[in-house]
Amino acid sequence: MDSGLRQRIYDFLESKGHRRTSQRDAIIEAAFSTTEHYTAEDLLLLAKNVDPSVSRATVYRTLPLLVESGMLREMDFGRDHKFYDPNYVDHPNHNHLICLDCAKIIEFEDVHIDTLEICISKRMGFTPMGKVVRIEAHCDDFRTSGVCKRRKTAVA
Repeated sequence: MDSGLRQRIYDFLESKGHRRTSQRDAIIEAAFSTTEHYTAEDLLLLAKNVDPSVSRATVYRTLPLLVESGMLREMDFGRDHKFYDPNYVDHPNHNHLICLDCAKIIEFEDVHIDTLEICISKRMGFTPMGKVVRIEAHCDDFRTSGVCKRRKTAVA
């Protein structure tokens, strides 16, 4: 985890009156030591690998703070739980493609989408302030061969 990012998070937490604890340190380390999207329950497991004393309650109290800090983004991918994306600090303009066959979340960036966002917004009399692009798609490999190379576990 980048030490500058860590310090920005600690500065934010301090400004909100939260103290630094070993559990919170483990959660922050786990949250930003992956580029994969995760749920709160996934983060609990990741954080427990860093510090077995991490509690579910501390994870659920820390996640909104990390989102509020702007370092972590909460994402709604149309499931019964939220996902968290740790990649917005380095890639603030990325988008998501979700495989409907294996539930894999794939990030992508494309300047054409950014241009289209600006053109559509301006044509309709608006100034774009941000966008969320979520493409849901079926895997071509799965459709033709019955096997999805990205599939690691059962569909969520």
